[in-house]
Amino acid sequence: STQSTSKLLPVLVSLLLVLPGVEALDAGDTIAFLVGLAVSVVGFCACLGLYARKRNGQQ
Repeated sequence: STQSTSKLLPVLVSLLLVLPGVEALDAGDTIAFLVGLAVSVVGFCACLGLYARKRNGQQ
């Protein structure tokens, strides 16, 4: 899990750097950003679950 955490940390930092710019966007852009973020998180979790299944299957 430390490998996934080390990969996730730069992503979180870059998101924090982007967030001040998000305040200047209108509601539509904010909604699109949040939907995209949610889809990205779901996709990441799906890939993580697929990886875990393959790993458990090999053991």
